[in-house]
Amino acid sequence: MARANIVGMLARHATLRQLQVFEAVARLGSFTRAAEELFLAQPTVSMQLKKLTDTVGLPLLEQIGIRIQLTDTGREVYAACQEVFHALANLEMKIADLKGVRCGHLRLGVITSAKYLAPHLLGQFGRLYPGIDFALKVTNRERLLERIANYEDDLYILGQPPQGFDIVTYPLVPNPLVVMASRNHPLVGIPNIPLKRLLQEPFIMREPGSGTRDALLRLFESEGLKPPAGRMELASNEAIKQAIVAGLGISVLSLHSLALEGTSGPIAVLDVQGFPIQRHWYLAHPKGRKPSLVVQAFLDFVKQEGSRIAENLEREIAKIQRLRSSRSAKATSRASA
Repeated sequence: MARANIVGMLARHATLRQLQVFEAVARLGSFTRAAEELFLAQPTVSMQLKKLTDTVGLPLLEQIGIRIQLTDTGREVYAACQEVFHALANLEMKIADLKGVRCGHLRLGVITSAKYLAPHLLGQFGRLYPGIDFALKVTNRERLLERIANYEDDLYILGQPPQGFDIVTYPLVPNPLVVMASRNHPLVGIPNIPLKRLLQEPFIMREPGSGTRDALLRLFESEGLKPPAGRMELASNEAIKQAIVAGLGISVLSLHSLALEGTSGPIAVLDVQGFPIQRHWYLAHPKGRKPSLVVQAFLDFVKQEGSRIAENLEREIAKIQRLRSSRSAKATSRASA
């Protein structure tokens, strides 16, 4: 059935609430999750979908095993819903602009390791546009890729851009990975520690599939070294930091994870050969969907703010490198004395 015919029927007989319920179920693939997102009872969601299906006259969803999938008609209605809500969101923001305010809604999906960066960006952006509401979902890479595939968010912050996804990506800010240890660890203050020396230390590893873990293993492999034996595996950077402070081992984390305590707190950055591992975080959005005015405003903001964050990181890394040079010079001086 042509989309023009479906849109005509929906415009005459369907309600925006029915379209909103259908869009949420189609995007989330779940009646329960759609009900939670819309603050509705699940029977209400089912009733609204039945009314919309009756209006269209063809099934919109089908159950395959435990998964809910769109029928061909459902995909057409879903595409029309996205166009309608995109237009309404832009209209709302344009009206707000005419009133001298800016409002709207932004859904942001973020990789776990970037959870320190995202609140900072949203806080700064929120001060510029206090009328904009945010929905922030922090999750691991596997779940974030699912959200990208299902178009669950407007924008995403992640590490290595995924292959096989129809998305647009922009380099956001550097994400240097460094070796961290407790402040009283015997390696603190030693210059130019050989990478092989780390194999003598108990390692606290991120979970399998983590980009940080993969980058660490690739570095050891490139140097012909066996991977470090993990004393424990943790999925949370905060849990890893607490384990480091408790003296349970060393770890490799993003320098951003020390945003609150800084590099002079209870956790020290070790001067290890091959570090920092230079990585980036990327901002991504679906390729086939034109960014709303809110999304475009955030894109413009983070490109500018990202440059400022990158400059601060460069200064922090330069400070670490100056300390490395100073320690190396002192060690050389003592050796020749």
